Amino acid sequence: MQKSDRVRALAKVLDDQGVIHLREAVSLLGVSEMTVRRDVAANPDLFTYLGGHIVNAAKLPASGGSAYVLETEEEHFAQAKAQACAIAARLIAANDTVFVDCGTTLATIGRYIPRELNVTVICYSLNVAEAVRRMDNIRLILLGGVYVPSSDSFTGNESLETLRHIGINKALISAGGVDVARGVSCWNFHEVPIKQAAMVSAVERHLVVDSSKFGLVRAVRFAQIGDFDSVISEQGQQLRGAH
Repeated sequence: MQKSDRVRALAKVLDDQGVIHLREAVSLLGVSEMTVRRDVAANPDLFTYLGGHIVNAAKLPASGGSAYVLETEEEHFAQAKAQACAIAARLIAANDTVFVDCGTTLATIGRYIPRELNVTVICYSLNVAEAVRRMDNIRLILLGGVYVPSSDSFTGNESLETLRHIGINKALISAGGVDVARGVSCWNFHEVPIKQAAMVSAVERHLVVDSSKFGLVRAVRFAQIGDFDSVISEQGQQLRGAH
């Protein structure tokens, strides 16, 4: 494959899924890791190589005030997020294993899980873990790795391997933007592999957002709306019938 063809192929993948691991790019393009690194370095306007992942340089959040800040997001639409959490919690049944995504939308999910239900919660963020760790009916699995302060979460290949070997009944996924044409997106590229791995492992996939996210597009796309069984907001649950 010629260099121009590799660049076009890589750009198409990133346009489709927002992020790709270096190893996956090597397999896709059929060249060495060094060649992929050179292609990325030669096209800084198109690609950025960060922590083992290649992302679309144009879609990274700016370094100024537009980037995701957890403390700020906690104050935005707090009541709507709590209402969305309450609706999502109704889906949880006894003995379910539930993946709870990072961010502020799902941070209060613990208070809505009935105390009489024994549930396993898998998460990779400290704010979610803190909300459920003292609940006697919750068995907590906290995925580890490198700590990312901006989202109070962890990232690492070990987390992906764990998710691939765990049976998940329901995956509750958060997002920063939901657009019918452009898909479901988030601010942070490190979240994408974890979100996608949880969705692959789960029997049911539910997108949980407040309605302020509708019509927005964030830095990294990780799914299409049709990939979810339902979209849940403070306005209720909209079934998608994807699975």
